[in-house]
Amino acid sequence: MIALVVWQQLLNALGWVLARIYDLVPNYGLAIIILTVVLRAILLPLGFKQIKSMQNMQALQPRLKEIQKKYKNNRQKQQEEQMKLYKEAGVSPFSGCLPMLLTLPFLFAMYAVIRQPVLVPSSDPQHQGTFVVTNNHLPQDSSLFQNVLTHENTDFLFMNLQCNLVGAGTQVPIKYKDPTDGQVKQLPGPGNPTDPTGAPIYGKNDSQLPFTATTQGVLDCGTKRMPDIIPYILIVAVMVGLTFFQTFQMQRASPAGAQSSQQQTITRIMPLMFAFFGLQFPAGLVVYWTVSNALQIGQQTYLLRKGHIGPEALERQIQQQKERAANPPPQRRGFMTWMTDRAQQAQRQRDDIKDQRGQQPRPKAGGSSSQKRSGQPKPSGGQPKRGGSGKPKKPPQPPNNAADGRKDQDRRRRGASPGNQLSRNPQPQPEDQGDE
Repeated sequence: MIALVVWQQLLNALGWVLARIYDLVPNYGLAIIILTVVLRAILLPLGFKQIKSMQNMQALQPRLKEIQKKYKNNRQKQQEEQMKLYKEAGVSPFSGCLPMLLTLPFLFAMYAVIRQPVLVPSSDPQHQGTFVVTNNHLPQDSSLFQNVLTHENTDFLFMNLQCNLVGAGTQVPIKYKDPTDGQVKQLPGPGNPTDPTGAPIYGKNDSQLPFTATTQGVLDCGTKRMPDIIPYILIVAVMVGLTFFQTFQMQRASPAGAQSSQQQTITRIMPLMFAFFGLQFPAGLVVYWTVSNALQIGQQTYLLRKGHIGPEALERQIQQQKERAANPPPQRRGFMTWMTDRAQQAQRQRDDIKDQRGQQPRPKAGGSSSQKRSGQPKPSGGQPKRGGSGKPKKPPQPPNNAADGRKDQDRRRRGASPGNQLSRNPQPQPEDQGDE
């Protein structure tokens, strides 16, 4: 639904631009040519890129055939090597059809804008016997819409741009579908033998037009088949010839065997298909497509002369891809990259804080926390280490009186080893005897 609305807006925009150009250049054919040039100028950068991509894709065909032949029994390896080749050359595998996909939407859009408005009977009871305009994308207050609706001033190069080659040189009946019985009938008005009186025409949704218009039974495409058909034949021939030359130009720029059998078939069928369309399409659309092909050929000629396309250009592109892969340029730090770095830095800081909180405090040297709480003295530095003789020493005997206990505690404070503690019946020391 949204795509349909966007498409209708695009058609209305093209119709508005065409009407404004017609106001400046009051010639229907010249207005179509100027609009075509404007469209091609807008699409010029994308057109250059797609032409180069399409030609480079064709130039890769010989290498792709070698890969298919080498890995014909290994489908997965074949696809991997093909994608590797595409990446080295900087080519998209879908680039061969891009120029056509780029121009086809505008071809359909121009057809919707250029064709004559469709008239249907009004459903308003107050406007019985009148007709309203449908499928129109030209501004209803423009002079171009008035001329197109009344089939006046639409000639260019001896052609009525509302006519096609099939109806050239004849009076073509203008028909409509009657909603009452579903039959296709000829509009009333001049040229209708059964109802030569024209009916009033209203705008979209039965709106009043700024000018007076009545229906016509026929579209004047000439009075004699010959010579009136000659301009139509010439313009279709030029369109088909330019389409053939465009494809031939790209084939010449590609190396031998570059195009696959499917691509060769398409290049042969496409001009013939457009020749068939040229028989049915209005001459105004044929003028648009002819000018568009001429501008496309001009773009390709410029790229060929400048060396932007061709086998040599592809080799340069592959070499540049390899150099960029070997020495990648520094990445530009955009806003999103800056935001990502900030978020990662903040996350690392949070992780560091969690690690610091999760670590247990290490006990200080010189005793355990239980010893500090119980008030016990620290072990002396002279305490023997385990593992000397493998046998634990006998713990010291408790003193037999309070005096001996106090002396023992004093010796321990001074750092005496447990092995030199006082025995239960101590012997008098020499210095004590000397004092006596």
